[in-house]
Amino acid sequence: MADAEPLSSILDSAAGVLLVGGALLSLAAAVGLVRFPDALSRLHAATKPQILGLVLVVVALALSQRSWSALLLLTPVIVLQMLTAPISAHMVGRAGYRTGDFDASTLVVDELAADVADAGRSDLPGSAEPTDRATRRSPRLDASAEPSGEA
Repeated sequence: MADAEPLSSILDSAAGVLLVGGALLSLAAAVGLVRFPDALSRLHAATKPQILGLVLVVVALALSQRSWSALLLLTPVIVLQMLTAPISAHMVGRAGYRTGDFDASTLVVDELAADVADAGRSDLPGSAEPTDRATRRSPRLDASAEPSGEA
């Protein structure tokens, strides 16, 4: 039993360091959400440090509890957060781009501009006339709807 005491102390110290690191990353995410100028910039603050901060906090909790049941309860938290955060960030980024809530001068590469131009979208900010969303069709859908002629 004498060997369990130093290991317990080391695990508690590691849990404390991870908890402080996770808290600092979550604080950095919150500051980034407030300070960054547009939606695309805020995405980085909302996803990357926040997810890593949450993972560090959950690992710290698992180390401090030292039980398999705690680990099994905390694992879905990490898995669901890692699945939903990138998807929601992608949707927020596309919505921010389509509404014009971004600073184009800060973009290194604008990969979505070609897709928007190919789709013939004119309902973006600064375009001449809005289109009816119910009648607009994607060129990719039109191409896939044609019969291929192979039988």
